[in-house]
Amino acid sequence: MAVDSDLSDFLIAPDPDRAGLTRAVEGVDQNGNAQMLSVVEERPLTIFLNSQEIVTAMTIGDYPDYLALGFLRNQGMLLDDDQITGVDYDDDLETVVVRTARQTSYEDKLKKKTRTSGCAVGTVFGDMMEGLETVRLPDVTVHTSWLYSLAARINRTPSLYLQAGAIHGTILCQQDRPLVYMEDVGRHNAVDKIAGWMLQEQVGAADKILYTTGRLTSEMVIKTAMMGIPVLASRSGFTAWGVEIAREVGLTLIGRMRGQRFVCLSGNERLIRDVDPASVAVEDSKHRRKSAAE
Repeated sequence: MAVDSDLSDFLIAPDPDRAGLTRAVEGVDQNGNAQMLSVVEERPLTIFLNSQEIVTAMTIGDYPDYLALGFLRNQGMLLDDDQITGVDYDDDLETVVVRTARQTSYEDKLKKKTRTSGCAVGTVFGDMMEGLETVRLPDVTVHTSWLYSLAARINRTPSLYLQAGAIHGTILCQQDRPLVYMEDVGRHNAVDKIAGWMLQEQVGAADKILYTTGRLTSEMVIKTAMMGIPVLASRSGFTAWGVEIAREVGLTLIGRMRGQRFVCLSGNERLIRDVDPASVAVEDSKHRRKSAAE
């Protein structure tokens, strides 16, 4: 299974050399020798919905419009029939304002916060399970050859993680093709950027796969299900509640994807095993990403 770092298939690919995402910081190693490290930047972004301040998120600062749209959509503050009249980003004020034709007020929802297990401390407003009881994801099959191809391709794609670390990646895929690759200090931010892009571009979810480098927690499963994506895969492991929710909504949940190995804890009946794992290349240590040593 030959894989290269060609980015031509991506609609949005990582740009690790983009100005402002990292800075050089001088440090000292274990032997007392000076070292210059490329360190990820982290900055606040305050999100408004019309005139109401919703949240301040810590982010690397790219794609603030997608992050704001996706966060509001995943929090249930943007509805399916909402007409978005503007998305205004002010770099100096570090704010983004999403405007809708509908008048909005979420005072009661903002009073209830849940600190999630996401790195950089994610926040969910209101009842995390709100609206999930009506979600039933499409019963789509998944070829294991797609999963192996995606994992190998993504693992070798130039990224901010491979350059500086301290970052998570989330990738929207269709069959064996990665489409949109987002990174951020928190995996919840990366997922929200994907959701924002899908909302802005009016992209359907029923035939998509979401791949993440982070843990498969309840938050990740809920966001994926609410976005309507039927398959969630990761290099990392699971939480019990995440697995339980995935089984309830019909989400195919696959974790611990490294080289020839993976584990499916929900939706195994939807997997088409069309490739012998023994024919898949063992993961090269120089390409191992976060969680590969778990």
